[in-house]
Amino acid sequence: MEYIYICYMNILKFFKRLFQKRKTELIEPMKKYLIIGLGNPGEKYKNTRHNIGFKALDYIADKENVNFETQKLGDISSFRFKGRKFTLLKPNTFMNLSGKAVKYWMQKEKIPLENILVISDDLNLPFGSLRLKPKGSDGGHNGLKDINAQLNTNQYARIRFGVGDKFSKGRQVDYVLGEWNDNEKKEIPNRLERIYNAVKSFGTAGISNTMNTINTKK
Repeated sequence: MEYIYICYMNILKFFKRLFQKRKTELIEPMKKYLIIGLGNPGEKYKNTRHNIGFKALDYIADKENVNFETQKLGDISSFRFKGRKFTLLKPNTFMNLSGKAVKYWMQKEKIPLENILVISDDLNLPFGSLRLKPKGSDGGHNGLKDINAQLNTNQYARIRFGVGDKFSKGRQVDYVLGEWNDNEKKEIPNRLERIYNAVKSFGTAGISNTMNTINTKK
């Protein structure tokens, strides 16, 4: 009887491994997406303008009821929607070295360049404006600059969140590392909801259709 039980358990383990393997294979590379939110790790940066990418991913994770885990080069979470797997990445390398984490997780998850989407702040847009583009320059943003250098291309999608430019000459760093004012805090949840919907649309409807819905002035 003990021999039969052992054989039975081995058979169960075999089919369990087979099922898990097939489940993984169902998610093809073209059905996997890497969503990167840019920011700086640490509590003191949590509510700063420069960390809107982190804030957006926290919002998405909360909506999907998933948690982040600290892994190599970043905090990672994921969710599935309409047969797609969305991996959420918050690099913990600090803004200037964001590209290292992006490159590592693209390779690890075998995600093609056209399936990555970066969310960052942008001083060149008025507060609350959202812009989705399929490619573009770094615009002076150090996080995007490092991603461009690490990937050796700027041909990837990005959502830019306008933070405005209401700072005096020479105070740019203080401004982006400063916290949102009360009026801005009231408006942010609405923008995060639009980003959340845009992320899912990016993976299911494509970038062109998503651009038509998210690219508005306010």
